[in-house]
Amino acid sequence: QVQLVESGGGLVQTGGSLSLSCAASGGTFSSYAMGWFRQAPGKEREFVAAITRSGAYTYYAGSVKGRFTISRDAAKRTVFLQMNSLKPEDTAVYYCAAGAQAGSSEPNYAYWGQGTQVTVSS
Repeated sequence: QVQLVESGGGLVQTGGSLSLSCAASGGTFSSYAMGWFRQAPGKEREFVAAITRSGAYTYYAGSVKGRFTISRDAAKRTVFLQMNSLKPEDTAVYYCAAGAQAGSSEPNYAYWGQGTQVTVSS
């Protein structure tokens, strides 16, 4: 099966930037839409961003639109999440996911990474 490994999480100050990476192994990377989700302490996991198989279309949660950018590199079998203008409310564990459809619903994604912690200090 597909294995997804996130990296790039860490501690950043409000207004700062952070770039997350999700490396995929197994399967065929180009066959999967990719998404990013996050889960804050005591909260349910929520959709952040998604990108289609070809990378032609992207989708964002309203809370991150204009600040975050999702992209993918087929050769590197990696999806990225560039996060700018970070806010304390962005603090969460960020998860990478792969599925058949680039959507905001978790059932769209069959494979999930372990997550990487992002903490934004105020």
